[in-house]
Amino acid sequence: MRPPARWIRRVLLAPLAIVVALGLAATAPVWVLLTVALSPFTPGRLRPLRLLWLATVYLLVEAYVLIELFGLWLVSGFGAKVRGPAFQRVHYRLCGAVLRFLYRQARWVLRLTVRIEGTDPDSAPRDRPLLVLCRHAGPGDSFLLAHALINWYDREPRIVLKESLQWDPAIDVLLNRLPSTFIGRDDRTDTEERIGTLAARLDGNDAFVIFPEGANFTPRRWNRAIVRLHALGLHRLARKAEAMRNVLPPRPGGVLAALDSA
Repeated sequence: MRPPARWIRRVLLAPLAIVVALGLAATAPVWVLLTVALSPFTPGRLRPLRLLWLATVYLLVEAYVLIELFGLWLVSGFGAKVRGPAFQRVHYRLCGAVLRFLYRQARWVLRLTVRIEGTDPDSAPRDRPLLVLCRHAGPGDSFLLAHALINWYDREPRIVLKESLQWDPAIDVLLNRLPSTFIGRDDRTDTEERIGTLAARLDGNDAFVIFPEGANFTPRRWNRAIVRLHALGLHRLARKAEAMRNVLPPRPGGVLAALDSA
């Protein structure tokens, strides 16, 4: 679903997120008792309680980030210098600190582990930018990737994201201040131009991040993508896509635009 206009997101959604977070924290004892009572009837160990903890932590972090971003907006001269180099670095540090905290929570509550296979990204030259092509692997994959790039490899990501992520107020405000672009499902005319602009003039510590699939894998999306390729007369590409059973057919236009501009 396409997000509402920016002024609605800033004036209504952002304050509403803070109110919801504070309301959930204030009523936490009630929710804890309810989830503990439900736990014996659900699979896993205290799954409702763990989900409640993650939801509460995320919403409180969301509220904290929004308050920090509002403070940075004030300090930058009501947004006049918020996209300057100094404030960009501050925003990246804020993003890295939040992602580091959320990653620790996921490790503790969900027993999350990360295993790196193949060439270590840190082996790339430190004075050259990275082009990172990612596949969607489930909930939180974008957070994990951004955390790794910022906190493990000291990179500043420029990310191509789905427009619907702007429903999340913290993601919306933060990433609209950093180099990134939000692509809508119906955007057709200037998508590649916007991606090319984002990939232009990458610094040595930048990492350009794009998801060529465009969405999380589902069998329905996979079938629909293959039907679309056949309808466009791209039968050879459709046959190749049919052999890729676990990923959606990649959309090469954005990747090629990034390569041309980088």
